[in-house]
Order: sequence, then C-alpha cells, then structure tokens
Amino acid sequence: MVTDVLGAPSSGTHLMSGVRLDGAVTSSADLRSAGYRDAGAQESVRAGREWWDANAAEYHHEHGADLAGRLVWGPELLDEAAAGLLGPVAGKDVLEIGAGTADSSIWLHGQGARALATDLSIGMLQRATVVHQPRGTEGATCESGSPSAASLPPRLACDARVLPFADASFDIVFTAYGALPFVADPERVHAEVARVLRPGGRWVFSVTHPVRWAFPDDAGEGGLTVRRSYFDRTPYVETDERGTVSYSEHHRTVGDRVRELAAAGFRLVDLVEPEWPAEVSRAWGSWSPLRGRLIPGTAIFVSQKL
Repeated sequence: MVTDVLGAPSSGTHLMSGVRLDGAVTSSADLRSAGYRDAGAQESVRAGREWWDANAAEYHHEHGADLAGRLVWGPELLDEAAAGLLGPVAGKDVLEIGAGTADSSIWLHGQGARALATDLSIGMLQRATVVHQPRGTEGATCESGSPSAASLPPRLACDARVLPFADASFDIVFTAYGALPFVADPERVHAEVARVLRPGGRWVFSVTHPVRWAFPDDAGEGGLTVRRSYFDRTPYVETDERGTVSYSEHHRTVGDRVRELAAAGFRLVDLVEPEWPAEVSRAWGSWSPLRGRLIPGTAIFVSQKL
C-alpha cells in the first residue's frame, strides 16, 4: 500500500543478545521478551514500519557517516563504485527497495541514473529530507522547488511486497539489507520485483550471510561458536510489554534464496561474499574485524530476469 510520496522527479521521470541487524542494542526496558517464535506476515510488516519510524534518527546518527555519498552493500563497506554489481546505470530506470535515508539512490542519481527510493518506513524517508538538505537551510524541505530538490531523487513509502508501479517499469532493482530480512513472505518481494523489471533487468540484493544465523550475535570471540542450527528458520522476535511483536527478522538459507529467485523467474549471475577490509578496524554491531576475517557476514545475490 502506498503511504506517501516525498519529492518529485526533477526531469523525466540477532540477536538473543539484543544486538540486531541494524547494529542497535536493545534495552531491556524497551521490550518484554526476545527470542525465537513464529511471526506472521502482517505483524512483521507492521513491526518493521513502526520500529524503523521510531529509530530513524538514531540509526542515521550511528551509521550515517559510513553510508553518506555512496552505495555500500553491507558492514564490510563494499562500495558499488568499485564492485559494479548493478552494471552500467547511466540513463537507466533504477528502483531501490528499503532505501532508508536514500544515500544509495542519491549516489545513483549523481551517476546519471533515474533513481527512485522506496522504503516501508516514511520516518526513514523523511530523515533523508533532513540530513541531505544544504547547510544553512535547516528550516527548508527537500520538496520540489527547494534548494536541494535537484539532488534528491523522488522517495516513496510503500510495502516491497506490493510495489505501486506498472509492469516493466525499471531496468534495475536493488536493496542493500532492505526488506527481505524483515518479511515472513520474501517470495512476494521477488515476484513483485520480477513484475516491475523489464526483460533482462537486474535484481541485486544483500542480506546478512545466512551462515551467521548459526552463531551468537557477538562481535567478539563469543560470536565464533555455533549455537543454533543453520537450518532452523524460526524467526527472531522481540515483543513489547503488551506481547505485541515490535521487531522481527526472518532467516533463509542460501539454498532458500536461490530457489526463491528461480521460482520468480530469475537467473543467478553471481553470489558475492565480501571479505572484511584490512583498513576497517571498527565494528558495526556484531560485524567486526575478528569475525569478518573468519566467517562471511554479508551475502549479495546478483540476478537477472529471464
């Protein structure tokens, strides 16, 4: 369902420890319980929207410097400018899912792409307006006609499982850690991406490497010992004092992801497992140099619509 539109085209168109994919540490005061249990499609979507709306400012404060001015695929900071996983983007219609503060789409806009940023959370997209406005214009907005409208691609709040676009609208669709880890029915996302892509279009997405599910979410040595079955797909769920789901993550194996793509009509072109760069010495949540040297933290699936 479409929630809101921000901006307009300038022309043409886990976890038991309380440390989650977002890198935030959960206070015991914020939830009643955390553990593994079923979480339905609708409650997962609602929880995701509400959580990211509430935490948009904090998330950007924590990670904004690493994301600014570029497209990075995960905590290893693999940069699209070097990786080229999307292929040539100039003149292409590009859709970003789970865009957050739209840094990646802004970078693509600067590379000549007709980029459109979407996210379930309007709070995250509104944060883009705040953080990307020119200095000295704190009272301004980034709507069409403002000083920064030309540098911000259009932003749309919507559910990735029900994309509000016509068939065959885009050449490229991508997400860096968006949508897929937070939905109970990822096959719907893949089906929608296939629908809005043109024949031969590219679908690229990064997620926490599935093998990480077997390890505790600990950046230190405690995160190097298997504690959980890789094949256990029970979601990680946090609930509030009313017992309502307030946060959820859904695990899929590598094989699950490959089969999801095939079922939606995609051909897997590449599976990238970024190594931890020697020059990055700080951790991002439970992603750390120690763990990154030994086990993969991110999986990037590069696929093409048949």
